Amino acid sequence: MSHRLEDVIALFDGLFQDTFATRLVRGGDEPLYLPADADTPFHRVIFARGFYASALHEISHWCIAGEERRQREDYGYWYLPDGRDAGAQRNFEAVEVAPQALEWLFSRACGLRFHISIDNLGGGVEVNSEAFCAKVSARSERYEREGLPLRAAAFRLALQHFYQEGDARKAAIAAGRRLLEPAPSALVRSQATGTGDVG
Repeated sequence: MSHRLEDVIALFDGLFQDTFATRLVRGGDEPLYLPADADTPFHRVIFARGFYASALHEISHWCIAGEERRQREDYGYWYLPDGRDAGAQRNFEAVEVAPQALEWLFSRACGLRFHISIDNLGGGVEVNSEAFCAKVSARSERYEREGLPLRAAAFRLALQHFYQEGDARKAAIAAGRRLLEPAPSALVRSQATGTGDVG
C-alpha cells in the first residue's frame, strides 16, 4: 500500500481547512503547530521532514488540543528534546500516551505500521518502553470503547474510506465531513417529531 504525503495532506485539508481553518504542512527538522496570524489566515500543523508517520503524530496532537490551546504556538506546551532526566521523561510520557494512542488508530486505519516513540535517545535514564507501550495500547482500546474525539473520528473515518475501502479522496473526505456536521437543534428535532410548540 502506498502512503503518499499528498494524500494525507489532501485528506486533512479537505476535512479541516474550511471547518477549522487549519492545514497540514510539510516542514523541516522539527514539527510545530502555528496558529493563524497577520501573515497567514489559517492554523498550521507542521510535520517533520516529509515523514508520513510524523504527519499522523502531529495530527493526533491537534485532534486532542482544545480550542484555547489551538490559539497558542505548539499548543502552549514546552517541548524538552532528547536528554531528559527521569522526571522530565515521566512528564513527557504522560502527555504522549493519548496522542500516540490516536496515532496508533490512525496508522491502523491506513495500513501503516505504528512505532511507539519514547523519544529520549540522549537521556541518561533507563526508559521502560514496554510499560509505555502498554499504556498507549490501553488508551487506544479505551478510545475504541468510548469513542474518539470528534476531529479524530472524522480523520480516521476518512483514512478508512481512502485506504481500506478504496474511495477517491473526495468521497473519503465527504465521509469524514459528515461526522463534523452539527447535530440538528432541539427545535428542529421537535418540529420533525411533531412535539414542538405551534406558534
